Amino acid sequence: MKTSAFKYGVNRREFCRSFIFGGAAATFAPAFVSRLWSQQTAPAPKPATNIEDALKILRTPQSIPGKYPGRVVEISSEKSVVQNKPDVKIISEMLEKGLLELTGAPNITAAWAQFISPDDIIGLKVNPVAGKLLSTSLEIVQAIIRQLTRAGIPRQNIVIWDRREFQLHEVGFTEKNFPGVKIIGTEQKDASGSFYDSSGTLYGERMIDRNWYYYADCEMVYDPQTLPYMVNQGKYSYFSKIVTRQVDKIINIPVLKNAGPSITLCLKNLAYGSVTNTARLHQQLWMETCAQVPCFPPLRDKLVLNIVDGIIGCYEGGPGANAQFIIPFRRILIGSDPVAVDQVGYQIILKKRLKEKIQQEESPRARKFLELAETYRLGVANPQKIIHNKIAIS
Repeated sequence: MKTSAFKYGVNRREFCRSFIFGGAAATFAPAFVSRLWSQQTAPAPKPATNIEDALKILRTPQSIPGKYPGRVVEISSEKSVVQNKPDVKIISEMLEKGLLELTGAPNITAAWAQFISPDDIIGLKVNPVAGKLLSTSLEIVQAIIRQLTRAGIPRQNIVIWDRREFQLHEVGFTEKNFPGVKIIGTEQKDASGSFYDSSGTLYGERMIDRNWYYYADCEMVYDPQTLPYMVNQGKYSYFSKIVTRQVDKIINIPVLKNAGPSITLCLKNLAYGSVTNTARLHQQLWMETCAQVPCFPPLRDKLVLNIVDGIIGCYEGGPGANAQFIIPFRRILIGSDPVAVDQVGYQIILKKRLKEKIQQEESPRARKFLELAETYRLGVANPQKIIHNKIAIS
């Protein structure tokens, strides 16, 4: 049975644009997200998913939460943002000190060697969906790449990726800014701006792996006017070949930002960036998708590190870019455990929202996806069990 995507009175064009264009729909997306949280107060029957299939597959020694479960390093520096622009030199110093603290390694090359090797194809999962105002900063990615190359990773073995290749280009992830690094997305268009090849097939079709999918018993109907390029419709969300075939290790680089009273950091960036047909999942299975999609081996067994870009983030208006709520948090969060890192990021966002009186108290539902992820053994959600080390660089 098909479910209505618009029971909150939102027309299809607005709904889809709010999640496609990020910053371009900043005035609409926050209102929709807020409504989504406020109007789903009563538990509704959840559509069935294929999470049990994922849980049956044997874990590996590298499976998340990885080498350092329940450990998060938070590095801050007032000098990391100068005249509203991230300082790549300071960010590189923050990154180095954070990795040394996390790993206990004697130097940065040895620290990176705990996660990657020169033969690995390294996928850097960034988040460009909110435009230039609120995407993963070029500076933090540049700092990561410099350290990776120092650790012996050839530039041609580094891949910057997300779902929408054209959004990567729009925010500055280009050959000019990252020479020698592959930049790719699952959803693509050609030089003429078309999402279809000469035979009328979506370019995105060649980028999905139909052997790996997240099934959910809910669906939406799209039309060519709203989402002309997304591999969609039906009850299957297929994984990108980027994660199933093209990269060996994943470094997750989300932005520190809110989604209503919750957050959209490590788990969300990974889950929604790796599969197709996701708009249907926002309505009924947002929490489940964030917690369940990373349980599948293409993500669970390849994610080695999470580096949250909290240099500039937001505490309201997310996941789109609403300028009045974008601030320099001037910090980076690092950990192999995406659940623990998300929990620390959640507390930072919550504290700011309470201080600004955006909300009067915590919404327990806002962290349910973290608790659910913990039940799937993806990491530590209990703040009392997280080792949270803070470093301040003057």
